[in-house]
Amino acid sequence: MRPLVFLVALSGVWCGLLLHAQEGPLPSILIARQLAEIEGLAVGDTVELATDAQGGTARTFHVAGIYEPTPDPMRLGETPREVRLHLPDLLELTRDESTPAGTEYVEAINVALVDPADAQAFSERLNATIPGLVARPTRGAAGSGSTFVVLERFHLAIAIVTVLASSVFLLALMLMLVEERRATVGVLRLIGFRRSRILQHVLAEGVVIALAGAAFGILLSVVMQGGINQFFQWRYDTALVFVRITPGVALRSIAVAVPLGVAAIFASSWSLLREEVLALTRR
Repeated sequence: MRPLVFLVALSGVWCGLLLHAQEGPLPSILIARQLAEIEGLAVGDTVELATDAQGGTARTFHVAGIYEPTPDPMRLGETPREVRLHLPDLLELTRDESTPAGTEYVEAINVALVDPADAQAFSERLNATIPGLVARPTRGAAGSGSTFVVLERFHLAIAIVTVLASSVFLLALMLMLVEERRATVGVLRLIGFRRSRILQHVLAEGVVIALAGAAFGILLSVVMQGGINQFFQWRYDTALVFVRITPGVALRSIAVAVPLGVAAIFASSWSLLREEVLALTRR
């Protein structure tokens, strides 16, 4: 038997983990993948859990399986050293000697609903039925000051600034391209094309270019998302998905890119189409 040099967080109780060899039927536990890799544990091993670092109240368990911890962005960068026990085994391990069996209590219970949209009504019904019970939905419970709400707003602000800056750059680029086609527009005007006909052609060209650019950007994102996820999952040893291109994201990108592209081409071409024919041909 050799003691390990770490502690395992177990339902708010710190438990020292000891390797131990013992035969016979034992209660089973699950070991987090990261913990199993660090300490070389495998399915079928036996370990001892205790509520103190000295192992004075240690109990022996059988490793029945290895699981992947639920990804948690709030714990990014931390190495999960966790085990999962059956509730009776956990109570037996953590029960104080002065606490009779069966008198334990819990401070919080998570309830999963079939329809998450009923969470608010369900919590209100429980609060009105059971005095002293406080029930609230976990989604959005932290209010507007939640870390993820703040991050979402921060990302939205960055996205708005990025789109505005790229729109200005796109407008400047289209102005240069239209200026190079001044002579072509002048010739079209001389042979009888009306301003509206030329403008329709320019707008159709802008729609095609905007759609092609949006499709290229989406395709590039789809191709790169796998590599980005694999790199950061390897870097932080987590199953957390960092980038996910969904149909909703793709449609939103097209809905933003196409109108901006068409608007940039229209704005850059309108001033050119308003000029007289002789000014366009520099005569």
